[in-house]
Amino acid sequence: MWLIVGLGNPGPRYRDNRHNVGFKVVDLLAQKASAGSFKEKFKGEWARGVLSGTDVVLLRPATFMNLSGESVQAAMAFFKVPLERVLVVHDELDLPFREVRVKVGGGAAGHNGLKSIIGSCGGADFVRVRVGIGRPPRGATEGWVLGDFDMMESAELAGVLQGAALAVEAVVQGGPSAAQNKINVKPAAR
Repeated sequence: MWLIVGLGNPGPRYRDNRHNVGFKVVDLLAQKASAGSFKEKFKGEWARGVLSGTDVVLLRPATFMNLSGESVQAAMAFFKVPLERVLVVHDELDLPFREVRVKVGGGAAGHNGLKSIIGSCGGADFVRVRVGIGRPPRGATEGWVLGDFDMMESAELAGVLQGAALAVEAVVQGGPSAAQNKINVKPAAR
């Protein structure tokens, strides 16, 4: 079993923010996994399904980003999922928009949701699917991550989310190393 966590902030005010790509990817995965409707528990919303022949629990923490670890830890304990079988989908400032990467472990790189999970769940050795949102042209990053995608980004967002969902499926199907070899390949320069 995998616990697949999409990071974001709850409520309609934040729905289309860059910070909420994790929620959007988990929503896509719920359809692919025939997970049915989400239920409230674990300080979040969760659903259970099957992805690539493997049981998965999908989780959208409702604690707001900075306390995501509380929700993740509660779901891990209930389903008895070890840290290495937790996969977190999150926005990534250090990747250009459109890029998706798979990573295992590492620091939080200033991401408060990751900081909370590392602090609450006993370490950083979980799998991450990093969805690039790029850095703001200038100014503070808080306004950027809590801002909505612009019109050009919005036109391409469905493909980016689909790519992130495929990265999650690759991890579930073949493990993190195989997924990294498949997903983290840069396209050849033209």
